[in-house]
Amino acid sequence: MLPLTEDQVRAALVNATPDERERLSVPLSFVLADWDHLDFLAWTDPDNRSRGYLLVEHDGDATGVVLRAASGARPRAAMCNLCHTMQPGNQVALFTARRVGDAGERGDSVGTYICADLGCHDNVRLAAPLAPSEVRASVDRRIDSTRARVEAFVARVAAAV
Repeated sequence: MLPLTEDQVRAALVNATPDERERLSVPLSFVLADWDHLDFLAWTDPDNRSRGYLLVEHDGDATGVVLRAASGARPRAAMCNLCHTMQPGNQVALFTARRVGDAGERGDSVGTYICADLGCHDNVRLAAPLAPSEVRASVDRRIDSTRARVEAFVARVAAAV
């Protein structure tokens, strides 16, 4: 990813309200981010664990979405739909993002199951499987596939309906 400032991150959030942009808290690690090695940037809000942010660069522009985690835990294992990592049920959450434009104003949203800590970027780089029955593809292929799924999710949120 290209290096971003905090103001650029705020401006890249396509489904954020002005209040959400103002309240945005970047992670503490933001100033130390190694932008050359980031496929996408995702974090949970340090002030509100049920809110998250997901940014990806596409065609030289950063595009991001504000996420909301659904409440309630599932007792069984689940798979993250972005990084395809099996996790215990309490480590995967349903995140929703309000759609852009009129659709979002009407309450339309897009949702998917994502690692609760939004740590997909790191999870795909682990060499060993996280679950005994999990089969791992090559790390490079997992990274590319995860980035493609992140881009597709952000594009679904950003698409005008």
